[in-house]
Amino acid sequence: MEKDILTLGIESSCDETSIAVVKNGREVLSNIINSQINIHEKYGGVVPEIASRCHTEVINQVMKEALKEAKVTLDDIDAICCTYGPGLVGALLVGVSYAKGLSFASGKPLLGVNHIEGHVAANYITHKSLKPPFLCMLMSGGNTQLVYVKDYTEFEVLGKTRDDAIGEAFDKVARVVGLGYPGGPKVDKIAKEGKENIELPIAHMNNLDFSFSGIKTAVINLNHKNPNINKADLCKSFEKVATDMIENNIRKAIEQTGIKRIVLAGGVSANSYIRQRMEKLAEGQNLQIYFPELVLCTDNAAMIASAGYYNYINGKKSDLSLNAVPNLKLGE
Repeated sequence: MEKDILTLGIESSCDETSIAVVKNGREVLSNIINSQINIHEKYGGVVPEIASRCHTEVINQVMKEALKEAKVTLDDIDAICCTYGPGLVGALLVGVSYAKGLSFASGKPLLGVNHIEGHVAANYITHKSLKPPFLCMLMSGGNTQLVYVKDYTEFEVLGKTRDDAIGEAFDKVARVVGLGYPGGPKVDKIAKEGKENIELPIAHMNNLDFSFSGIKTAVINLNHKNPNINKADLCKSFEKVATDMIENNIRKAIEQTGIKRIVLAGGVSANSYIRQRMEKLAEGQNLQIYFPELVLCTDNAAMIASAGYYNYINGKKSDLSLNAVPNLKLGE
């Protein structure tokens, strides 16, 4: 019988300090998440310097909790995996430095993990039998891209946003209509009371790229010109057009690749309206659709430990010169 492989994941790319222990890339033994939402809420968004300081303050305690909950020690861990990009440079450096220290002190191999790969891997934890190839619609605060996942460590970006990420657009719309931060869940909630009755522009691309700045600007202008506009209707109409754009590109990608297995990933994949629309699309087109469980949509270390596992068994390793790469792209 093959030996179980335990990977320790460390995630600090934005405003969550998270450490997890995952067995064989799929089974979560612990996934401790220390969120800073309450701290950043009063500023209306993430303040990078505060985020870095908060990571520094809690990371050691989060590590102790993760090992305790998993009922393991550092000796039991096979590889130490940390997010090294993309993200906020100061925040990333806290996790990378901590991981390098652990690796050096314990003699365990170090693996830098791409945060976007982590979001894809969140689905391997939720869906134990899911295997590549599949199409992944990745939607978060910093990224929107349609990815052809050829294998566990092989990716081809078919289309990406040319301006705002969809999560960024959600946050800006939330701020404009007075909902505050974090925008995504608040827009989702208020939109449930609204109707899709406000016309907004949709960007038509001749490839699989996305553009959300036009729809975001239209919402800002409408709200500015009509202060009494129904905010629920505005949010619902925004959600509809943004989802239309995603659905159009998924349909085109299915035609291009012939792949009928669609995976959603990233924070915005938690949106209830987008999930409903994707389920409807799957029924109509006879597709298999996968969503990560809600706790794995947002940033967490279990997804980093899972992605790290697949890199580790493929022979990848990092050395102690590993550095944070804030603008890291998928496949780099």
